[in-house]
Amino acid sequence: MPRIPRLVVTDPGQKTAYHVISRTALDGLPFGKIEKDKLLSIIQRLSAVYVVDVLGFAVMGNHFHLLVEVSPGSMVSDDEVKRRFQLLYGKDMEFPDGLLNDYRERFCSLSAYVKDIKQRFSHYYNKRKNRRGTLWGERFKSVIVQQGNSLIHCLAYIDLNPLRAGIVKRPEDYRWCSIGYHLQTGNNGDFLSLDLGLEDSGTADPLTRLKEYRTFLYKVGSVEKKGKATLSKQVFDEEAANGFELARVRRFRFRTRYFTDSGIIGSKAFVETTYGSFREKFHATRDKVPKRVKGIEGMYSLKRLADF
Repeated sequence: MPRIPRLVVTDPGQKTAYHVISRTALDGLPFGKIEKDKLLSIIQRLSAVYVVDVLGFAVMGNHFHLLVEVSPGSMVSDDEVKRRFQLLYGKDMEFPDGLLNDYRERFCSLSAYVKDIKQRFSHYYNKRKNRRGTLWGERFKSVIVQQGNSLIHCLAYIDLNPLRAGIVKRPEDYRWCSIGYHLQTGNNGDFLSLDLGLEDSGTADPLTRLKEYRTFLYKVGSVEKKGKATLSKQVFDEEAANGFELARVRRFRFRTRYFTDSGIIGSKAFVETTYGSFREKFHATRDKVPKRVKGIEGMYSLKRLADF
């Protein structure tokens, strides 16, 4: 029986939101911290190349979710196609002008975007685990999502994955999901769109929009569902009493993971000097740059060298 063609909106005048789900073919929960970090980094890199806005994501132990808006090719100029080509292949690579429309179509294709993510991660994973063979199960699933009420409920569903799985008590405590990324990194690199399905709220300020979404998320997460973990009444009441503002002590706690997850941590000069002492022992194609630890003045971090 032939497969049903993937539903893709071809309206040249509008962006379209899709909920993407893809699962591994392996048993158990093969994706640990390092694998989740790598998959997220691949998604971030390719989301800058492809003409997509990432609204939400969740990287779990055996699957991932993405909520993205894909722009049609008619919204992308020739110069923009060439800029994204250089992001993918490097500034020294000459653009093949005869393939302009081909690359425009590729960079606006949901299928090409997800395929690229999965192939790059498969290559990384198989090399890391010294294995061969299929990593992913059936082709990825995609659902067209209407803007507004449907979109924000879909985003909440994605962000509540770690809570339903019983991994965390609060959704933002899980750093491999969009609400965790927003609150733990301050949306580093402006990776995530702040539309959040709240276009009709009349709120323009990003922090206010994020607070509104978090309030919505907690209300949805507190609804009991048979067989699924939910936000406890105690947690909900604590957050409601605080007006759903993230307490400073919890903001600081999100930063403390750098003390265990980093390879080097300290001043920028210290991190650069220390990394230089180990640089020749690793086969990185380019030097790693210290990243500022937001919320702690003058502190920088570098990922574990073994994770490169």
